[in-house]
Amino acid sequence: MTHPGLDDDSQTEPPLDPAAERLQAKLKRLLAVSGLIMVLGFVAVFAAIIYRLSDRASPPDASDIAATIAIGKDGRVESMALAEGRLILLVREGAASKLLYLDPMTGTVIGETAFVSR
Repeated sequence: MTHPGLDDDSQTEPPLDPAAERLQAKLKRLLAVSGLIMVLGFVAVFAAIIYRLSDRASPPDASDIAATIAIGKDGRVESMALAEGRLILLVREGAASKLLYLDPMTGTVIGETAFVSR
């Protein structure tokens, strides 16, 4: 039940000439290099995905946020925003308004911007 066309003993291939052997070696090297570059690309993509997924900072819980923040005696908070890790409050004290820049974890004032009329 053997197939005579698949029998390798009766058919021997003639050896390649040196130019064809050099070309075959170059193609093998090209295939190896392109395969290596593809594998490195996949590794880089998966590393970037894993880095993005593992770089998530845990959200602060209630114990991390300041319980009280001191503003002026007759101050009133008009607006509040959180930007770049700072809590920004628009505070109105009488007729004057100012922005207070606070550290949300400690409640300390980082900076202040007063609004004046000219």
